[in-house]
Amino acid sequence: MAMTSVRNPAVAGLFYPADARELRAMVSDFLASAETSGPTPKALIVPHAGYVYSGPVAATGYAHLVDDRDAIKRIVLLGPAHFVSFDGVAASSADAFATPLGSVPIDRAAVAKLLALPQVQVLDQAHAPEHSLEVQLPFLQVILGDFRLVPLLVGEAAPETVGAVLEALWGGPETRIIISSDLSHYHKYHVAQCLDRETSQAIEALQPDAIYRGQACGREPINGLLWAARRYGLQARAVDLRNSGDTAGPRDQVVGYGAYVFEDLPTARVPSEL
Repeated sequence: MAMTSVRNPAVAGLFYPADARELRAMVSDFLASAETSGPTPKALIVPHAGYVYSGPVAATGYAHLVDDRDAIKRIVLLGPAHFVSFDGVAASSADAFATPLGSVPIDRAAVAKLLALPQVQVLDQAHAPEHSLEVQLPFLQVILGDFRLVPLLVGEAAPETVGAVLEALWGGPETRIIISSDLSHYHKYHVAQCLDRETSQAIEALQPDAIYRGQACGREPINGLLWAARRYGLQARAVDLRNSGDTAGPRDQVVGYGAYVFEDLPTARVPSEL
């Protein structure tokens, strides 16, 4: 019998509790405090810092999946690579990603499909130390329970390059897309607020050309989603916008966090003929 390859957690005990009971309680508390409105989204953008800083903001996004938890069977999860530089999109050879809450199986058939695309490669050395995907998993484990994961790190890549990867796995209600990204980094509180408002406006307008590297560490995966959202008729809506100065940190150097939901556009009304 073939051995199962597991990507073990890199930041348990650092970004979030290493104790399973404490971790589940913390995530559950975040979700219980989150307010939601509107339909269940096809896609989310959520932050990836330490839970005491960004957890409440991430929960505001994730809470929008709760009502549809039974329908969701696959999560396509994209985030930036903070430690390894590469072009295109990096998949993992692992069969599962582990957290203190257990192991999440990888959708190997979906990964194999993506590896037929020229911009996708297996790059385990990028995944091994990376936190941007890992910190999302406990939220998904608490909400969904049983699901398969397609974990992807994005390097240097144009919006359409990432968008083509999303299109390949777009699917139906069983598939949801999660983009992991923080916003501005290490500005004074009010400067960060202004920068993050500009980024929010660009996201809600589905304008990838208006988001620059200093505005979001996950700019490349965000811009890929914005490109795809235009093609699939989704609208973006900010549901939370705060920074570390609002949650658990000082206000002299803050990191921005936003949560965004991507929903189907309401059916357009045809104007009456005069």
